[in-house]
Amino acid sequence: MSYNIGSPSPIQPLSLGNVVSAGLRLYRSHFKDYFLLALKAYVWLLVPFYGWAKFYALSALISRLAFGELVNQPESISSGQRFVNSRLGQFFLTILLMFFLILGIYLGVVILGVILGGILGFIFSLLGIPFDAIAQQGNAGVSVLYVVLAIIIIIAFLWLLMRYFLVEVPLAIEDNIDGRSTIARSKELTQGYVWRILLIYLVAFLITLPLQIIVQILPTIIQLIFAALVEQYPLVFSIFSTTVSLLNWILSFAGGPVVLPFWQTIKAVVYYDLRSRREGLGLRLRDHEI
Repeated sequence: MSYNIGSPSPIQPLSLGNVVSAGLRLYRSHFKDYFLLALKAYVWLLVPFYGWAKFYALSALISRLAFGELVNQPESISSGQRFVNSRLGQFFLTILLMFFLILGIYLGVVILGVILGGILGFIFSLLGIPFDAIAQQGNAGVSVLYVVLAIIIIIAFLWLLMRYFLVEVPLAIEDNIDGRSTIARSKELTQGYVWRILLIYLVAFLITLPLQIIVQILPTIIQLIFAALVEQYPLVFSIFSTTVSLLNWILSFAGGPVVLPFWQTIKAVVYYDLRSRREGLGLRLRDHEI
């Protein structure tokens, strides 16, 4: 499926708010279908290697279906699934390449942190200030420098990751794309728009944060309640301990299929927006149906 669609009067690129709101509308209007695909994807995660490729492909399928809605070319789930299944090997190749790429980025950021820390130490030594001694005394100025250094490192890491925000999407949508070229395609589309994508990512993260907090905190609360009761009712606790553990696992597992479709619809809208910006596609949002 290739969407090289032209129009004599292309629409204006979307604003940041429109990207997020369009993703939310897609997520709400197709929640059942996308949730079931995400649930199936998470089940496949339990199977090594092949299951990981299936997870990646099904995640990308959600973006493919959402993009089809955006460009007024809706596609059935079965049709989209046949397409992504035909590229399972390429999805697995992408997983391997991205693993080593992210590992390299992580190591690079760590090295950057060491270099910046060394530069700070060198500056302090030139000024005749015992850097280690000041740090041990909890000097406010040094603490601020540490915070600034940490922020710089985090921003650098996120900036690099945003270049690969769309890695799986072109592989699920475009023709003549493989596991390697989809990475290059993501870099091509995001070139010059990294800060904008980072802002979209942060807004989307804040939207999903309450759900993620609930998913993480609720199992902990249940464990604490039952831990408090164990001394008073040891027999009852022993009977229901397995049930509690199973409930905690279900709550933790269920959070992923709820959140994943939202992220994939956001990626679909970002992909749509960047293609309209970079390639002048005359695409129209289906506001009446989304």
